[in-house]
Amino acid sequence: MDKARILEQLIKEQGYNLKSFAAKCGMPYTTLYGIIKNGVGRASVNNVNLICRNLGIEMKDLEAMAKGTPVKEYEPTYEDVEHLIARNGKEFSTEQKMRLIKLLSEIDS
Repeated sequence: MDKARILEQLIKEQGYNLKSFAAKCGMPYTTLYGIIKNGVGRASVNNVNLICRNLGIEMKDLEAMAKGTPVKEYEPTYEDVEHLIARNGKEFSTEQKMRLIKLLSEIDS
């Protein structure tokens, strides 16, 4: 399957339209639209990587999907979770912070 069609399908499966997904990625809608319409081959590596990251896949996964090879489900690493919490933790409400603490304390149980 064409890489652009795969990206479009993944975007829709995650509940986005092209405009809302472009906003999530922080890229102009016209850039994303151009990639989907004209193909990934003409896009910059940085833009394709940005799209893949926001879809929770790696570029090698996109390549594998295009070849028809099944891709294992993305499993975030400890570093991914740590980075996410460090980046967004200050925006958490007290309730969210307490739920996170409770969740972490249950891991040892």
